[in-house]
Order: sequence, then C-alpha cells, then structure tokens
Amino acid sequence: MWNPGVYRQFQTERDRPFFDLTGQLPADFSPLHVTDLGCGTAHQTATLARRWPAAEVTGVDSSAEMLSQAPALDNLRLVQADFRTWTPGEAPDLLLSNAALHWAPDHARLIPHLAASVAPGGVFAFQVPGNFDSPSHLLLSELRQEARWRARLAGGEPEPESLNPADYADLLAPHGFRVNAWETTYLHLLPGEDAVLDWVSGTALRPVLARLDAGEQAGFVAEYGARLRGAYPAGPTYTAFPFRRVFVVAQRVQPED
Repeated sequence: MWNPGVYRQFQTERDRPFFDLTGQLPADFSPLHVTDLGCGTAHQTATLARRWPAAEVTGVDSSAEMLSQAPALDNLRLVQADFRTWTPGEAPDLLLSNAALHWAPDHARLIPHLAASVAPGGVFAFQVPGNFDSPSHLLLSELRQEARWRARLAGGEPEPESLNPADYADLLAPHGFRVNAWETTYLHLLPGEDAVLDWVSGTALRPVLARLDAGEQAGFVAEYGARLRGAYPAGPTYTAFPFRRVFVVAQRVQPED
C-alpha cells in the first residue's frame, strides 16, 4: 500500500518534524536500546543509529516495500510487523514514533500502553499530524461518503486519530513521566499544479485507493483533486499548505529522581 517513491517526493518537508522532535531529547541522553515505530524507509531511523553507534536500533514497519529502501548499518535492525501489536523484546531507552501513531485508534489506551514499555529513565518521543480538521482531510472524508463511493469505501481502516498536547500530557504524567508537549503549524510551500494532491497521495489517500480498482481510482482522484485545487489555490510559484503537528517528548522518572 505504501509507495516509497511517492512518499519521498516531499522528503525535506517530511523530515523536518522528525528533527524538531529529536532535537528536544535530553542533551546528555545516550540510549542503548532504541525502537522506532512506523519507521517507513528507516532513513530517519538511520540518523539515530549513526548518532549513537553503541546503541541497538530497531525500526518497525508493516510495509516490506518501505523497509526495502532502508540503509544497511551494523547497529540497525529492521522488523516487518504491525507496530500496533508488536512488542519489543527488551525495554527501549528511547521509544520513538514519527508520523505513525495516528494510524492506531484509541490513543487514551494506546499511549499509556506504549509508555509502559519504556525503561526507567528512558524517553517516549512521538509526533503525530494534528490537521484532521483541515480541508485536505475533510474533503476526502466528504467524498468517501457520497453515494458513488460510499458502498466501496465504507468501513475498513479506522479514521486517523490524534489528541492535543495537553491531552497527551494528561495521559503520561500520572504514569511517572516528565512531559514536554507542544504543537507547530508548518507552512509548506509546495511546487506543482496539484501539489496538495501529490502530498496526500503518499499518505492519507493511500488506504482509500487501495480499496478501489484502477478505473475507480482515476475517477476518485479526479474528483478529489478538483476539490483540493479549490481549497488550496496554486500561486505563481507554489501552493501554500498549512500542516499542524503535535509533539511529545516524555522522560520516565527513575525512582531516585
């Protein structure tokens, strides 16, 4: 379902939240066991393996196509698995996820469950999109509900989910975590006539198209693209695409702290 080539089209824009997230890790932090949930092509995960060469770094992703693009490093191990059900063999000192946890439902249960696996003194760091009320998502949801598409696209994968920074702090602080939570709205200036359609073709549109045949896909994309052009009009050199994201870096307090 996931296409590495399409996903990498806006690699610079997709990388920036990862580095904004990891830039907030404690300055003296030196983990020995690192797990990246939903690592995709693992090119971001590889930066952690290079940053901490003594660490055992594990990247987990359900897509064989994405993992096939991963760099080969001695301390980077790749696991093809659904991160929603996979369990690490050893408690990670750093449990990280960049733009993946929103595909798992029920964050009120999920976040404490994942946090429980983190070693004492370790860090749970994640970033999720917070733009599900933006036109790009609302228009997609509205089109899926129209008569032509409803029967083909009803049910299936749950809708993506994310909470506000304060909600995540409320979920983690009672479990012994010091929480740094914030949000950022990026303004991506995307080139091309159908720039926003190109962007969502690598993310939110993928699960939808996977349920349609080739002819249906073309019709759905044509309708959706026209609506996106109305919501995000192209300028002379770029299309402005605001994108809100939510970040959390939470460190588990050791008993002696």
